[in-house]
Amino acid sequence: MDALGWDSCDVVIVSGDAYVDHPSFGMAVIGRVLEAQGFRVGIIAQPDWRSTEPFAALGRPNLFFGVSAGNMDSMINRYTADRRPRSDDAYTPGGAPDRRPDRASLVYTQRCREAFGDVPVVLGGIEASLRRIAHYDYWQDKVRRSILVDAQADLLLYGNAERAIVEIAHRLAAGEPIGRITDLRGTAFLRRDDDPTAQGWFEIDSSDVDLPGRIDTHVNPYQTTSGQAAGEGVRCAKDDDAEVVTARPLHFVRQADAGGRIRMPPRERSVIRLPGFEQVKRDPVLYAHANRVLHLETNPGNARALVQRHETGGRARDVWINPPPIPLTTPEMDHVFGLPYARGPHPRYADANGRHDGPTKIPAWEMIRFSVNIMRGCFGGCSFCSITEHEGRIIQSRSEDSVIREIEDMRDKVEGFTGVVSDLGGPTANMYRLRCKSATIEAACRKPSCVYPGICPNLNTDHAPLIHLYRRARALPGIRKVLIGSGLRYDLAIRSPEYVRELVTHHVGGYLKIAPEHTEDGPLAKMMKPGIGSYDRFKAMFDRFSAEAGKQQFLIPYFIAAHPGTRDEDMLNLALWLKRNGFRADQVQAFYPSPMATATAMYHTGRNPLKGLSRDPARPDLLEAVDVVRGERRRRLHKAFLKYHDPANWPLLREALAAMGRTDLIGNGKRHLVPAFQPAGTAPATRSGKSSAPRRGALLTQHTGLPPRETGGARRETGRGIVVVKDGRRGRGR
Repeated sequence: MDALGWDSCDVVIVSGDAYVDHPSFGMAVIGRVLEAQGFRVGIIAQPDWRSTEPFAALGRPNLFFGVSAGNMDSMINRYTADRRPRSDDAYTPGGAPDRRPDRASLVYTQRCREAFGDVPVVLGGIEASLRRIAHYDYWQDKVRRSILVDAQADLLLYGNAERAIVEIAHRLAAGEPIGRITDLRGTAFLRRDDDPTAQGWFEIDSSDVDLPGRIDTHVNPYQTTSGQAAGEGVRCAKDDDAEVVTARPLHFVRQADAGGRIRMPPRERSVIRLPGFEQVKRDPVLYAHANRVLHLETNPGNARALVQRHETGGRARDVWINPPPIPLTTPEMDHVFGLPYARGPHPRYADANGRHDGPTKIPAWEMIRFSVNIMRGCFGGCSFCSITEHEGRIIQSRSEDSVIREIEDMRDKVEGFTGVVSDLGGPTANMYRLRCKSATIEAACRKPSCVYPGICPNLNTDHAPLIHLYRRARALPGIRKVLIGSGLRYDLAIRSPEYVRELVTHHVGGYLKIAPEHTEDGPLAKMMKPGIGSYDRFKAMFDRFSAEAGKQQFLIPYFIAAHPGTRDEDMLNLALWLKRNGFRADQVQAFYPSPMATATAMYHTGRNPLKGLSRDPARPDLLEAVDVVRGERRRRLHKAFLKYHDPANWPLLREALAAMGRTDLIGNGKRHLVPAFQPAGTAPATRSGKSSAPRRGALLTQHTGLPPRETGGARRETGRGIVVVKDGRRGRGR
């Protein structure tokens, strides 16, 4: 500030991550976007939360504090799927695990209030985004209030926040009180019943589910895509002639018109009342219902505002959630990624020689150092993943020229670049420029996925723009290799054999990681993932094109253990598939119930929100029970099936196979899953899932040495071990 001649900052951003000035890191993007608008921005990275002093280091901000836990939810960052503390933090110099508090958003907000109580606090980032309503918290095993209520921030931003943060800054700079900023998309705030800004809104009561015996016509929040499209005067699919089925889960009824039909209020002035915090806390069915309604209101083209009552401090207040932000256009994406990033960690983290190695190295930076993001969002809709809830399901793509400029900039300016681009992708590698063929249908669609249970006929699956981008990137002078490290949606890829040929011939470094997640239809249906047949078709293409290119390359499939809806028999069948196909997984991923994900609602409630919900005894199909894998022993068993070859797991597997009546799989032949004997020097797995015996050597696997991956929520937005998605900035992996 002294060097710049600043006497104060307009905005001070507090982040749980070390500061890396790179477009993969959310706080860098927010800071650069505000800077480009003429605001003076200071960033306090990983402050010591035990004292107020670090939060006052840059003085009183003129406009507001921006608070973020970092590029990951702080609880997922700190604890494993087994609730054990992690040994490192990828966003901290040297990987130190103790540089941010649990529930960092709450702690940082409190300290900002203590430092300057009259300064507005704007809460953002993935931790805030995924906790914007009452949510199940895996670490406390209970439903927690909206993080906005617990933090007592003035405003919460969710999703891609560039437009919202810029408008907030300009409106505060113009003297508008933050309490009056209630009309921005992608924001949530607390509202009193007597708030005058709530006038003129039509409230739709969805605080309960369908009950038997009603005869009034109600709005259907579970309406199909085709039904919604028909309501907008268009068709969703050329082959869809089914009639709209009317359900009755809402209480709201407006005056009927002359034809007897219900006249609904305008969507832009409608707000849906979800079951309140106390209701969803005590009633699993209402929790599942609230989760379903929230996910149905995620399309920016037709989403309505949501409101949820919270009792706090002896008074009731509403958490009001405005519709999601409109996706950025390609020119806007180019602007965001074209800002003058230094593309490296702050100099404060360098050693005496000015290098970011050894104890000062930031692992997350190392993983994305030579990668380039080309898009945002994902229309896959996987139930365990939180990309859609945060970045949205409408793909936002950069222009080809913008991507090429960043590659050239990286080639010319980033120290240590050897000519290899480690990844050219995003949340999903091959969704670049893919979206609905019709803007009208896209705006009306309410489906959570464009590719499940099959690929929508209205989805553009043309990979030609991506193929051209790959070819142009690898033809640049000084570029030796362009690898694809992001998660590949293989059911889309098989629609374009030319893309698979291009990928396999030029952009695979020996191994390609993909995620079928399971082999059995039961758990795959709960995950909203395609059947294993899509994997088989892709593998056939992969092997054929690898052979044609004269290369020996391998697919590395990832699978989830203990996902809701997975029976012990399903894991057994997956283990047999792994054995038949010669896979020996040396690392295991277990389902991680991240906040707000649909699979987390299944885990908490034992119900399936994907099918709709009803208390009507005549509709048992709408109250489907889900087999939830709870308890240490059963979770260990499901992971043991994935590592059927590990002697430490054999006692547990023998016991389980006997209980399942499958002793025919115990023996010493090739057709057996586990041997009947226990080798000397081996012991059963401990609580951590690792053998208590000394390890004699690494087992031979088809994917030895790959980094571990865990599933669910923010952890799904990872580069195989770290999350680099923040405020919609970047998604390495899936």
